[in-house]
Amino acid sequence: MQFSKVVQVNSMDELAKIQDKSLVRSQAYVDGQWVDAKSGKTFKVQDPATLQTIGNVSDMDATDVQQAIDAASHAFASWKTTTAKQRSVLLRKWYELIIANNKDLARLMTLEGGKPLAEAAGEVTYGASFIEWFGEEAKRAYGDVVPSPMANTRMVVMKQPVGVVGIITPYNFPNAMITRKVGAALAAGCTVVVRPAHETPYSALALCELAHRAGIPRGVINVVPCSAENTPDVGRELTTNLAIRKVSFTGSTAVGKMLSGQAAGTMKKVSMELGGNAPFIVFEDADINAAAEQLIGCKFRNSGQTCVCANRVYVHESIYDKFVAIFTDLVKQRLHVGHGLAEGVNFGPLITERGLRKIEDQLKRAVDAGARIVLGGKRPENLSIDGYFFEPTVLVDVSDDVPMSCEETFGPLCPIFKFSSEEEVISRANSVPVGLAGYFFSRDIGRVFRVAEALEVGMVGVNTGVLSTEVSPFGGVKESG
Repeated sequence: MQFSKVVQVNSMDELAKIQDKSLVRSQAYVDGQWVDAKSGKTFKVQDPATLQTIGNVSDMDATDVQQAIDAASHAFASWKTTTAKQRSVLLRKWYELIIANNKDLARLMTLEGGKPLAEAAGEVTYGASFIEWFGEEAKRAYGDVVPSPMANTRMVVMKQPVGVVGIITPYNFPNAMITRKVGAALAAGCTVVVRPAHETPYSALALCELAHRAGIPRGVINVVPCSAENTPDVGRELTTNLAIRKVSFTGSTAVGKMLSGQAAGTMKKVSMELGGNAPFIVFEDADINAAAEQLIGCKFRNSGQTCVCANRVYVHESIYDKFVAIFTDLVKQRLHVGHGLAEGVNFGPLITERGLRKIEDQLKRAVDAGARIVLGGKRPENLSIDGYFFEPTVLVDVSDDVPMSCEETFGPLCPIFKFSSEEEVISRANSVPVGLAGYFFSRDIGRVFRVAEALEVGMVGVNTGVLSTEVSPFGGVKESG
């Protein structure tokens, strides 16, 4: 792997390079207005690559959220009566503004989330695709006519918006997780109150600025950033307030269970996209080079901080050594570690210190149990910037019983396991309580269908490490939501 030779990065200087300064917002967006928290409090947002503060954002509490919910409830009365065509036109305008401001949005995302600039730009485009897709689908929310068993009646099914939606999003996709949820809600005629992750609120607030310019009416979109300290109370308000009719959350399984329990008290509809532990299986008949190429992105995209990234790599014993050698060489050649704004960098920091400590703990426990580090395995020693960096790491001889094998890692650790048979690897792949995504490589058409149906996951990638697009369903089974 390579390391950026950039001597120093001043995060505030980089922030100043954003062309449209009005996209950098530090207040909450409620009822079409930029507002401070009633308490006057703010919280710091830092660049995880330098640990420098890039700004202070309004720290909203439960009282502020109640005001946002009231605004969304009031707006719902009129928004639900707009035609699908009207909503589609507004969403299209929002989409076009997002695309037009891609460079600024990407730079902002890199500074608050550490994501390499090219990858951040890709997320902005990906995020915009949801606004475009749902804007088009708004016009296709067809009902149905059901044949009646009685001659003198007709049965008609109509689709109507549920009401105000409470949305809670994670830090790893600060743009696309919001557009995927908000786009669907607005297209259906719902209004929203969004709590973005406290690590990455700027991307959410920039999207609000563009929605405002697009002409989306006041109160339809409300964004209430808050600190880690206020997050439990804000989440509780979104899941228990009677005016909220649906809750959509992306995050850990543990938090999803808690939020679902809170929402059950008022029988809210819930959409939970929770943790994963994706198996990545390479069978003996696979194209080894293609599998290794795909694993680079599937494992190390966003420094391993994606819910659908490969967490456990299983390789057939007959090709195991060859695959490990090919993949390790690719990691050395392809990954360039450093600040996401530095030229050529495609591997940035973790977003949080707790995430860094988690992978260090998982790594230590795996090594203590007999695992061997083939590549990486430590914080970089030759970077000139301080941040939550950890080298892309490849391991072999990892036990099935250590946390790295049983829990979601959410970081750049890539354990490669050996297997002997199809039955064995399916059993091991399905041994965890979650089931979001899974991947496998094979050129046997019979095996393709057999294994795809046997894996206990919501989404399966066959001969690819990428499976999420705006046009396909996204979700899991078991404790993945």
